[in-house]
Amino acid sequence: MANPQEIAELRRQLAAALRLAERFDLHEGVCNHFSVRIPGDAELYLINPMGLHWSEITASRLLMVDGAGTLLAGDGVVEPTAFFIHTEGHKARPDALAIFHTHMPYATALTCVEDGRLLFTHQNALRFWDRVTYDDAYNGLAMDAEEGARISTGANGGDIVFLAHHGVVVHGRTVAEAFHDLYYLERSCQVQVLAASTGKPVREVPRDVAVHTARQFAELAEKESALHFAALERVLARDTPYYGD
Repeated sequence: MANPQEIAELRRQLAAALRLAERFDLHEGVCNHFSVRIPGDAELYLINPMGLHWSEITASRLLMVDGAGTLLAGDGVVEPTAFFIHTEGHKARPDALAIFHTHMPYATALTCVEDGRLLFTHQNALRFWDRVTYDDAYNGLAMDAEEGARISTGANGGDIVFLAHHGVVVHGRTVAEAFHDLYYLERSCQVQVLAASTGKPVREVPRDVAVHTARQFAELAEKESALHFAALERVLARDTPYYGD
């Protein structure tokens, strides 16, 4: 199991990600959920508790649960669909330290139209070239491990998964990378929806240029995401310094 200092840092980062997601309207009510897998051999997770608005989240209010759903630290319960989506997701993607699930508006809009796909129409969308998969089967709420596993297995290793009639799942090697992708995914979807709303044909970036640019983004991803998240945390600390408590 990670040492207490490492866990405290992960708590602070996850609390920051939830607070920032609320600021950018990437959340929905108290329904969505973010998780972090605590490094080590044990199956342990940090996750936001059911019923808290994300503007209320602090590091200490996050729950720690094991793979069986046993509450090990914190006050509250894990929302059932959150437990199954995240525990099965982390099993399927052991490389993903952080998994974020949201119903953010523009990305979710693409899950609600026929053949809804992220189009590579803008530079930001090229961050996700060859990283996106789609689960086109909607089976209702993920209220058991079987449905959680179906969603996770259907991701086929994609960092970004669009869930039909539902929302998106983002996998990240760090909290910063997951939030960076979440932010730019919604911005990419927003630009696509706005471009389509003009009624004019949407033009995509030529494939060879898309591949080249995606490779450039991949080389920058670790550093860029860390700088982005650090900058946003400075803003958050200025306005709500108690989020890390």
